[in-house]
Amino acid sequence: MPEERASTRSGPGVVLVAVYAVMALAATGRSVLQITEYFSRAPVAYLLSALAAVIYIVATVALARGSRTSWRVALAAILIELVGVLVIGLVSYLVPEAFPDKTVWSHFGSGYGYVPLVLPVLGLLWLGRTRTTAQRR
Repeated sequence: MPEERASTRSGPGVVLVAVYAVMALAATGRSVLQITEYFSRAPVAYLLSALAAVIYIVATVALARGSRTSWRVALAAILIELVGVLVIGLVSYLVPEAFPDKTVWSHFGSGYGYVPLVLPVLGLLWLGRTRTTAQRR
């Protein structure tokens, strides 16, 4: 019988959920502004910002729920987040004209104090800590 899983919403997970919620709000606000006011300047970049906002919302809800299924949803969202910030961060340096304004993940999240780069790493570490012993095998 597998041991009881520590909830993703307990201990440091509470802080993690709060940071994800703040990022969800910030990313949503920025992407809505960019899409409504400046869309023609960099439509792909601003749509990627909106995608980042959706991913932060999904991760926030999944981490806050703390169930077995939501653990898996959080894992998928945070992995997508990590790949997104790494790929978009790199592309924003290689093709700077595609990112005329800072977006959530451009320049590895520099517009957000690099929180978007660090947050998925912390999220994955916390998810790893909340796995059951049986899942680790």
